[in-house]
Amino acid sequence: MPVSLATAVSALAAISFLIVERPSQPEVDFRYRIFNADGSEVEQCGNGARCFVRFVVDKQLTAKTEIRVETKSGIIAPRLAEGGLVTVDMGVPVLDAARIPFVAEADAIEHALDVAGQTLSITAVSMGNPHAVQVVADVDAAPVAQLGPLIETHARFPARVNAGFMQVISRGEIRLRVFERGAGETLACGTGACAAVVAGILRGLLDATVLVHTRGGDLSISWAGRGQPVLMTGPAVSVFDGEIEINNPTE
Repeated sequence: MPVSLATAVSALAAISFLIVERPSQPEVDFRYRIFNADGSEVEQCGNGARCFVRFVVDKQLTAKTEIRVETKSGIIAPRLAEGGLVTVDMGVPVLDAARIPFVAEADAIEHALDVAGQTLSITAVSMGNPHAVQVVADVDAAPVAQLGPLIETHARFPARVNAGFMQVISRGEIRLRVFERGAGETLACGTGACAAVVAGILRGLLDATVLVHTRGGDLSISWAGRGQPVLMTGPAVSVFDGEIEINNPTE
C-alpha cells in the first residue's frame, strides 16, 4: 500500500520516520509516531515536531498555525511563524530521577557516572525522552563515538538514554553534539538541545534564552526555570516529496 511519510534526515544515514495519524482523543488535531533508524519507537522528537508542522501545513491537512499534537509522551503545541520558523512548547522538563528514568540515590543537578574507567559529571533530564548531558571543553574533540554508546546503554538508564556533549561558549550560546538512542550521533537533536539548555541553566552556566549550535543548524531554546515549559524555535524546510510502496512479506 502507498504510504506518505514526513521524514527527517538527521545524520550519518540515520533516518527517523514520522507517521501522521488521526488523534485518539478530543481537542487534539493530530497524532504522530516516531521511529528511529533501528526500528524503535520513541516518545518525543523536537526536530521531528518541526518537520511534522511543515508537513501537515504543506499538505494542506490543516489551516491552523498552532496545532495540538498527540505524541507518545503527551500533547505538544507547535506553532508556525512567519519565515518558516516553528516554535514548539516541549513541555516541562522532568528532573525526578525515577521518572526519567535514572537510577540514583537522590535527585540532584549533577550525578557522577562511571563510564569506561572514568567518572563523568552528568545532568539527567527527560524532555519526554531521557537525556544525560555533560559539559566538555571542546565539542569537536569530545569522544562522542567512544562514550556515546556506553552512556546510551548504561545500567543506570533502564530505558537507555541520549548522550549530550555540551560546550559552553557564553551564557547565551552553546555548541552541542548528541549520541541518540537507536540512531547514533545525529546532526541535530531538538530534545537534546532542550535538555542541554535546562542542564546548563540548572548548573548556573546559562541564561534563560540560549542559541544552540549543532552540526545541522541552530536552535533557540528558552526556559524560565523549574515548573515552566521549554520553548524551542527553529526552521523547517521541505526538501523531498514522494511515495514508497510497502509490501506485506506474508503475501
